[in-house]
Amino acid sequence: PITYGYLAAPRPLADHQTIFARHPGSAEMPSAARPFTHRLVTELVARGVALAPLLLHTGVSSPETGEPPYPERFDVPPSTAALVGFTRRSGGRVIAVGTTVVRALESAARGDRIRAARDWTDLVLSAQRPAAVVDGLITGWHPPGASHLALLEAVAGADLVQRAYDAALANGYLWHEFGDSCLFLPERGRSRAQAVSSAVSSSSRNS
Repeated sequence: PITYGYLAAPRPLADHQTIFARHPGSAEMPSAARPFTHRLVTELVARGVALAPLLLHTGVSSPETGEPPYPERFDVPPSTAALVGFTRRSGGRVIAVGTTVVRALESAARGDRIRAARDWTDLVLSAQRPAAVVDGLITGWHPPGASHLALLEAVAGADLVQRAYDAALANGYLWHEFGDSCLFLPERGRSRAQAVSSAVSSSSRNS
């Protein structure tokens, strides 16, 4: 798998797998799920958190600055699509573990409805194309200019993303696949329209 230069030495292949890994095919580690352990998953389920599987084979997730992510193969099975739909209808929140999960779910969405789908996706989320079915996400830290930052803003809003990154830089958080993780969970009462408006406003200020 692709690795980053800050690693002092190559790590075993098993270290690049998450506990959810089943199907070989990714070029880079889908690292958002790396901190998940069997004990943590058991605790989440015991507290009523439902988990649902999907597949997205991670390609090169760190292209050159300004480049969009490459097409990636995904599979959202019927059981996962049904659970996501039920969660949304019953007032729950859909939290993606990783940008790959966001990309897969949003690629399977039609408006704010989710369906089973298996395909290649070239979807790029941004303020112009905000998230429709994902309410929050767990992710690592991405470098300036990465397309994943636009994806984070499309889910969480630019203000929350900026505050989180300011805190990460101030506290020396570690980046990339063996670094720290963050839960982006926008305020419950905040509408997607407000989050998108904030992202568009931020983009206008920075241009």
